[in-house]
Formats: sequence, C-alpha cells, structure tokens
Amino acid sequence: MKTTPFTEKHIALGAKMHEFAGYNMPIEYPTGIIEEHLTVRSGAGVFDVSHMGEFWVKGPKALPFLQKVTTNDVSKLAIGKAQYTCFPNGKGGIVDDLLVYRYEDDKYLLVVNASNIEKDWNWCVKNNTEGADLENASDNMAQLAVQGPKATELLQKLTAVNLSEIPYYSFKVGDFAGVDNVILSNTGYTGAGGFELYFYPEYGDKIWNALFETGEEFGLKPIGLGARDTLRLEKGFALYGNDIDDTTSPLEAGLGWITKFVDGKDFIDRPFLEKQKAEGVSRKLIRFEMVERGIPRHGYEIANGEGEIIGNVTSGTMVPGTKSYIGMGYVKTEYTQPDTRIYIVIRNKNIEAKIVK
Repeated sequence: MKTTPFTEKHIALGAKMHEFAGYNMPIEYPTGIIEEHLTVRSGAGVFDVSHMGEFWVKGPKALPFLQKVTTNDVSKLAIGKAQYTCFPNGKGGIVDDLLVYRYEDDKYLLVVNASNIEKDWNWCVKNNTEGADLENASDNMAQLAVQGPKATELLQKLTAVNLSEIPYYSFKVGDFAGVDNVILSNTGYTGAGGFELYFYPEYGDKIWNALFETGEEFGLKPIGLGARDTLRLEKGFALYGNDIDDTTSPLEAGLGWITKFVDGKDFIDRPFLEKQKAEGVSRKLIRFEMVERGIPRHGYEIANGEGEIIGNVTSGTMVPGTKSYIGMGYVKTEYTQPDTRIYIVIRNKNIEAKIVK
C-alpha cells in the first residue's frame, strides 16, 4: 500500500488503518467516529487527505482544454478562485467530480478523487487534443484539511495571510508555519468551514507538529475517513463511487448548477445533456431522513407507499449528535419533492422515510 507523509503518525496515535484507494489510511482513532464527528462540528479537526490527486494544467491551451473536459465555466474563474465541477464521460455519465483552482493566468490546479487518479489522468491525456501542458503532481503534493468552527482562528496563528479575507471557494498562497508556498484554500468536504492546505510532502512533519502544538488550546484532534464520510453525508455532499459515477448524469445528480451551457463552451456530452435538460430526467438524487428506526445502507431498495420499487440507496448513516438516520439515493422523478414519504427496504421490511432538502 502507498503511504502519506503522515501514515506513521496515524499508526502511532493508535488509528484503525485500512486500505483506501491504494493508500494505508486512518479510518478512525481510539476515541471513535462519533467523537471525531462532533469535534469537527463544534471545534476543529485535521484530516490527512494527501491521497487526493493533483494535476497541473498549464500554458495558452489550458483554458480551451478545461472548457472542453469539464462541465462548469472555467472562463469565469479569476486568479485565486476555485470551482466545483465534473468530467463528463462521453456517455452521459461522470468520470469524476473535482475542484479547479486558477493559480495564475495560464496555470490551473485540478484536485481529483484518490480512487480515480489514474483513470482521470488517462482521461485528460486522451482528450488533450488542444495541446495543454499537463503534469500529474499527485505524488509531489501533500494535503491536510483543517475543518470546524474553530479552524480559521487556529490557522490564523500560524500565518501572516489574512484568512478572513479569503472567501469561500477562494485561496491564497503564502507562508504557513514557516513553510513557503502553501496553498491556503477556503474549501472542504464537511460543511463545518475551514481550510485545505497544499504543500510539498517534505514539510509534512513541520506543518503537522505546528498544527497540533497551536491547536492544543482549541482541542484540535486528528480525524479519520469514517467521520469524513458521516460529515459529508450530513451536509448532503455526494461521494464519487456511491452517489455519482460513470452511470449517473450531472443532471440526475442535481449538478445542473455546475453544468453550464454557455456560448463557446463545447464540452464533452453537451448535446446529450442539453437534450436531457430539455426533456427532463427519469430519476434524481435525493436526500432523506428515516421516520422509523433503521439504518439505510448503500444498495438498499427504495419503495413507494404501494410497495413498488422506485429507486436505490447510495449512501446512509446515523448522524452523531442528533442520532437521526439519513441517506441519499436515486428515485423516480415524481417522488423527489421534500416531505414525500418513501420506504427503505431493510431485511424485507419497508421502513418509512421522508425526503428532505
């Protein structure tokens, strides 16, 4: 298995380790997923996300290339801004969802999912008929996500960059904990606020140690992939491989807001998705909360009041703190309105749930 600059630290802290996307990653620490989830919601937590993939796209052909391979309008990105987008796969589905950062005039950073690095890289190379300069920097970049309501105050103690002047989905590059050229990005996958830090792997120890020394007064704790999943699901963020994949279109997944049919942007699958938008989709991704007790799990069937199967669960969990049971899934379009009653088929029993915003 691959390691990150922090693997030995996770093991020393007693983390339960498991393979994820080819990496030896921490799933949870001895305090457990519930405590980690609540820490991020009320204080601050650190996630090792160094397994994520990073590609540089450079040169005068960078923008034309990105306009073709992504659904969002990259031309609207100013330097210092980021946007959420996806790669359409040429068959109406999604290769991956990703972030695009505009680093300089003709230099962009793509941040892709760890499990899709090779697939995404091959896709970009295959579709680079424009001749953009592509660089796979995944092995030369480490990343920590510091998330929670106390994250910004904590991080501000370690940098002269004014973090309060970095809006959501924006970033600055500067000194952090005595390390130059750290990307400080006001993004994250928890809904709790905070920043993602990108830096060279050799500075991992220095940054990790500085974070935990400074973070002691804030109750900073390391957080594993287990709580990362419950946090993103509580917020309603989609997970590639569960809620979106090569068989789901951006419009079915509720990602019409990152699918821009603007003049001059002839992206992959545009004709198909324009037709789908005009005609409507037969299913949509919904969020739901259990009315009756039961844990919805990936793959469970969803039924209507008459017992007809109308879809499938893609993600589900118990929310630490509220102890409610929530999930996401695809259902027929006519069942997607908030407060619609649906039934999750759990061990051959139809357990009531309701659709929520």
